[in-house]
Amino acid sequence: MRPLSLNTVTVREKWGLAECIEGCARQGIPGISPWRDVLQAMGIAEAARQIRDAGLGVSGLCRGGMFPAADAAGRAAAIEDNRRAIEEAHALRAACLVMVCGGLPPGSKDLPGARQMVADGLAAILPEARAAGVTLALEPLHPMTCADRSVLSTLGQALDLCDALGEGTGVAVDVYHVWWDPELPAQMRRAGERIAAFHACDWLVPTTDLVFDRGMPGDGVIDIAGIRAMAEETGYDGFTEVELLSRRWWAEDPDEVLRLIRLRHEALEELSPVP
Repeated sequence: MRPLSLNTVTVREKWGLAECIEGCARQGIPGISPWRDVLQAMGIAEAARQIRDAGLGVSGLCRGGMFPAADAAGRAAAIEDNRRAIEEAHALRAACLVMVCGGLPPGSKDLPGARQMVADGLAAILPEARAAGVTLALEPLHPMTCADRSVLSTLGQALDLCDALGEGTGVAVDVYHVWWDPELPAQMRRAGERIAAFHACDWLVPTTDLVFDRGMPGDGVIDIAGIRAMAEETGYDGFTEVELLSRRWWAEDPDEVLRLIRLRHEALEELSPVP
């Protein structure tokens, strides 16, 4: 069976990192992807120890990025924060540091300028990432988030940056953000071995919130198994990381959420058997 991982944001309202680690072990989920807030609340060294003792793999650390800023001081602060994120990912032995690169600076309409800030910020931290052995996994987000979360909207744009930056970069494929793209099959083939993370959730119809109403895998319209098969054709054999930003699921019992995630993962396995 393909390995399954829990992104801690899925149960963020009721569980801290310690409960997430214990819950994954209890529910038979072999991987975890912490967000930096819960990681820092526990302490990096203690978190690394507890994750290791539970026998969990770390599919990624969420998140770096957010490079665009209104002034040089803001851009410098973002770069320093990303350097700390690289150290944290290295301490956890994370498969990658997921990069949500940032939207327009407040008051700005300069989209090309914001994209240049992203490229400059990534170039500034790449030497540290290479030295630490941490892959910077650029995650394109749905165009609805271009203004406030990510000026990288397509897998093609993310791969263009990877081409320009070179070694130490890759992509995080989140089906919620890329399923709609008519260029997705071609860009997945282009990605090749640069796919560093695979995130799963579903797009509900109708959706009540464009950010915080992600569906449990299997409840929406995304062909998750089909996109996973595209990733595997490139050689990707890593975790399927379930990442639910959902007010509905945040209100549920976390143990039940993890149990259902595992069951849905098993159902998806039946749709896309391992070659």
